[in-house]
Parts: sequence; structure tokens; C-alpha cells
Amino acid sequence: MSYQNLIVEIENKIALVTLNRPQALNALNKELLGEISSFLDESAGNPEIRVVILTGSGEKSFVAGADIKEFSDFAGTQGEELARKGQEQVFDKMENFPKPIIAAVNGFALGGGLELAMSAHFRIASDNAKLGLPEVTLGLIPGYGGTQRLPKLIGKGRASQMIFTAEMISAERAYEIGLVNEVVAQAELLERAKAIASKIVKNSSVAIAKAIQAINASDAKEGFDIEIKSFGELFDEADFKEGTAAFMEKRKPNFK
Repeated sequence: MSYQNLIVEIENKIALVTLNRPQALNALNKELLGEISSFLDESAGNPEIRVVILTGSGEKSFVAGADIKEFSDFAGTQGEELARKGQEQVFDKMENFPKPIIAAVNGFALGGGLELAMSAHFRIASDNAKLGLPEVTLGLIPGYGGTQRLPKLIGKGRASQMIFTAEMISAERAYEIGLVNEVVAQAELLERAKAIASKIVKNSSVAIAKAIQAINASDAKEGFDIEIKSFGELFDEADFKEGTAAFMEKRKPNFK
């Protein structure tokens, strides 16, 4: 896997993916989004990757937003196509990715950057992080799922306030309202993300993939049915046999 705007390092079944456009504070442009999409496609079936950590290069920014120059002259149909392609090729693909994605938010996560972080399965942030959705200052609304994912994470009222005011919030405030799971010092961010990922790697990847499906269906009417069906299907998997055998034999499971 070779990219121009991504740095991918794989170690101990963990892929550390660094968004690498430091000259633009890692702003999302067409090329970067395309490379994220390609990485997801290439790594979904890669047995050497069990967990993905997504972060930004440098200490200032996770992703400072979308690259406004690319769509400043778009008409309505072009804007709709931009949002639709982005959702299909990156944001929805991330949310439904069969392996856990942890967003390690280092610095600014604004606009499309916060939407990217919200598409990950969960988020931890450095203590200097600033998060916000400033699209209304451009006469727009969040177009990569921000109006849908933010209310689910922090509630409709808080999400409305963030979107309507376009104000940035601190990492501590993001933790208080449930937008991020943890806040750590900048220097400790990646080590903490790797420590969490290492715990995940030890567990059944088959079960985790099913859990992702079921959790993502929790807002749909069929969510309980998907959970029940997935629960039953796992009984036929080797990981279930190994996990229960290890429990009864009082040893750690060895998931393949």
C-alpha cells in the first residue's frame, strides 16, 4: 500500500494511518478522500490488520476541514454529488468497516474533519484538540453525515447548538458531552490509542465485526433482529468454540 497523502504503519495487527497534508492542516481534498477509501478497501480483508488508528500529522490538526477551494464554485447538483460520493466512498464505509477504527484526534477537528472522526467507531482526543462544525459560516450545513451522527452521539439539543453557533468546543467539553471517550496529553495520545487497540486485538475479530453491524443497526427498527441473528450466527464460528473452551479451561483464548 503506497499513498501520497497517507502514512500507513502496521505493527502487531494494528494499522496506524496518519493523514499527511501538514501544509494544509490535513484538510480533506479529493485525493486524500480517495486514498482513505482505497486504504479501507485494501485493508478490509488483510489479516495483518485487526484494528485501525486514524490520526493527523503534526500536533496542530487532525483535519482542519474540507478543502473549500475544491467546491467554492459548485452548483447545487455538484454539491449533492460531492456529499453523496463522500458518504459512500469514505464516511459510511468507515462507520460500517468490519474492523474497529479509533480516531486519535490531535488538534483541530473541524467540519469534515469532525465528521471523519465521528465516522470512526470511537474517538480519543489530545488535550489541545478543538472540535466543531462551522459549515453555517459558509452558508452550508455539514454534508458528510454531521447532522446525523452528532445528534446520536451528544443529543439533539447539544448538536443543534454546535451546528447553529458554529462554535468550537474544547477536548474536555467534548469528553463531558460524550463526543470523545477520553482526553489525554498530546504526547500520550498515540500510545493510549495503541494500548486500547492492543486490548481489542486479543478479542475475537469475527465477534467484533458482528458487534459493529449490530451497534450500527441500533437506531433502526430492525436493530434487535440484527443483533439476535448475529448472536446466533456466532455460535457456528470457531472463535466461539475457542472462547468458551478457554473460559472453562481457565486460560486466555487464542483467537485465529
